[in-house]
Amino acid sequence: METTENLNLATLAKHFSDEHAAWELVESIRWPDGPVCPHCGSDDKSYRLKNRPKKSSEISPRRLWKCASCRKQFSCLVGTIFERSHVPLSKWLLATHMMCAGKNGVSAHELHRQLGVALKTAWFMAHRIREAMKRDPLAGMLTGTIEADETYIGGKRRGSRRGRPGPDSHKTAVSTLVSRDGEARSQVMERVTGDDLGKVLADNVEPEATLVTDEYAAYRKPGQGFAQHETVNHAQGEYGRGAVTTNTVEGFFSQLKRSIDGTHHHVTRRHLPRYLAEFDYRYSTRDLTDGQRTWRTIQQAGGRRLRYQQTKN
Repeated sequence: METTENLNLATLAKHFSDEHAAWELVESIRWPDGPVCPHCGSDDKSYRLKNRPKKSSEISPRRLWKCASCRKQFSCLVGTIFERSHVPLSKWLLATHMMCAGKNGVSAHELHRQLGVALKTAWFMAHRIREAMKRDPLAGMLTGTIEADETYIGGKRRGSRRGRPGPDSHKTAVSTLVSRDGEARSQVMERVTGDDLGKVLADNVEPEATLVTDEYAAYRKPGQGFAQHETVNHAQGEYGRGAVTTNTVEGFFSQLKRSIDGTHHHVTRRHLPRYLAEFDYRYSTRDLTDGQRTWRTIQQAGGRRLRYQQTKN
């Protein structure tokens, strides 16, 4: 069985072409210590059901289990982003690996071409995988040195000027916190005010942390709630003063914008939070190999079902 150390495009080839191997791989990742019933949580009273041959006498690759405790049937896909999908699991594995390995992301059109599925199916698959990439809501607070900044996503109108757009702008505001230890957390903002930024900081950053921002006045009051608040004055041409710099978070924004413009071309405000979760995830796990990132994404697939009705505009 594959491990995170040797999981890559070459070693995954058999799982992409063999549906039986794909099921075995996902089971080994989701249940490293054996099957666990998603209905009652029992981990020692489940047994495998025999696969019934299809009309063509070909044995189904689906691995079905039954819990001796609650008497319900289940598979490793129940409660995951893969549940109730008609797309072969082997194609799901390929799509997951492509999105975990591509620094600039993967467009729905690319998945459509590579997987041989309908464009709408590829688009929905990508959003399901992004759902698995979301940060655990119970994740701890950021500490150490935290860089905070905001940017605006959206096309440029003819005649528009540089700077922060007004309240009637078509652009979408995004606030990002980047820990010098490596984690990024982004979210869509309705307004970029001192109160709104203060809530984002209070919800994500420990008071003992050092906050580094630009000279934007909205950070002054919330910055008082931290052990230290350092600023760089971009208006005066200052972009770094020793360890006081926002170059890390600005580098994150540069990658985010290049990827959205070059790969996805256009992202609606409604779906932008999932795209941000995807880029946060790849940035925060950049020290992992592509195989380790794919493995982790499949591990996180449980409890994150996304139905098509939830994505409709």
